[in-house]
Amino acid sequence: MGYRLGVDVGGTFTDLLLLNEATGDFWRHKTPSTPHDSSVGVMTGVNAVCEKAGVKPSDVDVFLHGTTVATNAVLEGKGARVGLVTTEGYHQVMQIARSLVPGGLAAWIIWPKPEPLAKLEDTVEIKGRIDAAGKEIRPLDEADARAQLTKLKEQGVEAVTIALMNAYLNGSHERRVAELAAEILPGVLVSLSHEVLPEMQEYERTLTTVANASVRPVVSKYVKNLRDKLRGLDMQGRIALLRSDGGLMSSEKSEEHPVSLLMSGPAGGVTGALWVARNSGLKNILTLDVGGTSTDVALIENGEPRRVRTTDVGHLTVRASSLDVKTVGAGGGSIAKVPELTRALRVGPESAGAAPGPAAYGKGGTAPTVTDANVVLGYLPEDLLGGAFKLDREAARTAVQTIADALGIDLYEAARGIIDIVNENMFGALRMISVQQGYDPRDFALMGFGGAGPLHVNAVAKLMGSWPAVSPVSPGVLCALGDATTRMRTETARSYSKRISAATETEVLSFFNEMDAQIRATLKADGVADAEIETSFEIDIRYHGQAFEVPMVVTLDMLNAGGLARLAAAFDEEHRRLFTFNMDAEHEFVNLRAVAVGKVQEIPTLEIEKGDGDPSRAKIRDHEVWADGGMKPAAIYDRSKLRAGDRIPGPAIITEMDSTTLVLPDCEAVVDVYGVILINPTSNVLGEA
Repeated sequence: MGYRLGVDVGGTFTDLLLLNEATGDFWRHKTPSTPHDSSVGVMTGVNAVCEKAGVKPSDVDVFLHGTTVATNAVLEGKGARVGLVTTEGYHQVMQIARSLVPGGLAAWIIWPKPEPLAKLEDTVEIKGRIDAAGKEIRPLDEADARAQLTKLKEQGVEAVTIALMNAYLNGSHERRVAELAAEILPGVLVSLSHEVLPEMQEYERTLTTVANASVRPVVSKYVKNLRDKLRGLDMQGRIALLRSDGGLMSSEKSEEHPVSLLMSGPAGGVTGALWVARNSGLKNILTLDVGGTSTDVALIENGEPRRVRTTDVGHLTVRASSLDVKTVGAGGGSIAKVPELTRALRVGPESAGAAPGPAAYGKGGTAPTVTDANVVLGYLPEDLLGGAFKLDREAARTAVQTIADALGIDLYEAARGIIDIVNENMFGALRMISVQQGYDPRDFALMGFGGAGPLHVNAVAKLMGSWPAVSPVSPGVLCALGDATTRMRTETARSYSKRISAATETEVLSFFNEMDAQIRATLKADGVADAEIETSFEIDIRYHGQAFEVPMVVTLDMLNAGGLARLAAAFDEEHRRLFTFNMDAEHEFVNLRAVAVGKVQEIPTLEIEKGDGDPSRAKIRDHEVWADGGMKPAAIYDRSKLRAGDRIPGPAIITEMDSTTLVLPDCEAVVDVYGVILINPTSNVLGEA
């Protein structure tokens, strides 16, 4: 019998979901995260969830993990000291960068330029040159290379990046320098630009490889430590980590290529939302993943999450595929304040975190937070986690009263103001990934998850016009479900800089066939059977003279049928959708890309018992919530006792172990056959789910 264990490490809690692949049964567990060493919390959770299920860790076949180790190393500046080897004349490639200053016209006056991940004093030049066609025009000077690597050794670098001009076409010089580095700096991890990112544009290629080198020792240490601890529990199954693009990579591969893990954490929620959506027949979804500190949002169109070719973490933008996730500092722990200067209410991005946490947690926190406002308004009942966690309502009222006093308004108005502002912040993030990308949010459902997502999803759906508002089963551990249900993924790319008039279908096909063989071999080495591998292909296209490109999906059948002209027409259509115009210029190819994925995990989905539409058996008690300027009668329901087809009129609160769903007045919730809650305005309630 096969078991899959998904583990998602968040800033406050580590979520685990153990899945029986044969029956679809699952067990969930939340344990406090251990920021000093994430693996401690992971191991505590592994033992606890296995004990709940009555299985031994050795019964787990696949361990799947979303992690923020790489992300935090970048954000906290705790990456390794990186030595950079460049071609002669490119000493300041990291300092010159792209000369892009974020902000308005005068931003350069006040913008503190971030320190590059590889410092100037840790950058060396070597003699030797490959031209733009990939030919050697000046041989590598090995004596010079040895001298420069010795200099890096003396400076105490902890990782090395080798990024030479035009290496994406010919990596022979980089490989030779790597051999010398292994000899001169034994034990120091080396990253080669033609392996990490075999694409043109030397700054992006260098930056991405430097970022890879910077987080590599940190990630490698964490992964090895975690793997050793799991093997110590006799867990001999496959260990895989979630990539930024929503696929999986083996733990061994993640040690070599950790730059692909920078958005590993948020990707779990999107893949979990995909699994829920497939079962509930939803194709277009906006995701709202609300945690304690931040909210992550993403867009899924026609069952496919939107991906981008860059990953942004803080000031760092690297060229690595990731799901198009936007993050805002708005979560359950976001602190509300009224600055003296403006006397206007502000919420976030500062957070009370896990310690001391919101005032309602009773752990010594006094600052008013979003959670406290939800408690004051009656949206969050005092009993959480199945009664195991009691909220301090009086402490919440005292905290929010400080905001009411500062603004000279009523306590409930102050609490509602806090909730309205945080909802608007979430609305702004969702507009960035929908309206600003040319999508109409009214064509999408909105799925709320994470600990606080279902509390806010109904209100944000009203702002967006996105219906139904969806609350999945176990929304608090949906990221762990995503980790447990996703599939292996890898990709490769190569630059192909040609105008369409100079390109041929035959040449493009031959490159794609080579890349297809390469990525299939990678997945087979990770234990995926050849028959289970699916491949897809992309070409980055632009108008000649443009400085950016748009990735377009292409099939081998399309190329065989003379598809370059059709591809150009499809690019025109996409360019018009994104930017509202086309250019009278020739099309130009930039990069070719091949993606391979393993098979989808076909896991049975448990249907819940059919009901008669009456949810009264699940009602816990009558309640009151503040809405539309006053207290309104409401009811609290136990989600585990709801049945398929039950209809719950708002206002109502539906509680479960790991989250709380709020149904607003003038809305109605319907439970579908899998237990998913679908909320619609009463004037637009969908038929029986």
